[in-house]
Amino acid sequence: MVTAQHVQDWLDSYTEAWRTYDPESIGDLFATDAAYAYNPWDEPILGRQAIVASWLADQDRPGSWDAEYHPALIDGDEAAARGRTRYASGAAYENLFLLEFGADGRCSRFVEWYMERPAAGA
Repeated sequence: MVTAQHVQDWLDSYTEAWRTYDPESIGDLFATDAAYAYNPWDEPILGRQAIVASWLADQDRPGSWDAEYHPALIDGDEAAARGRTRYASGAAYENLFLLEFGADGRCSRFVEWYMERPAAGA
């Protein structure tokens, strides 16, 4: 069973791996056979190595974003997390992550939902 602290630690590690793009840190987040979807309607990326390669292929510039995520719901080995991502360009997104964790604590399934916040005054 997953705890709120485990999910928060994982989310913090996720954010740090995104910030550094360190391949080992990215890989440590995910099970060997993990499925990762940047949005719910695309086919997921399958396998830790493919997930790492995907992250490394499309990187955000250092210092161009900030993010904060927190667990919202936990049910057994599954969790939902929500948060916000802000970019230096002014774009901001509300995020929902659906997560499933294996016995080793790594994420075995990740699906992201995101919506761009309207511009101020819109």
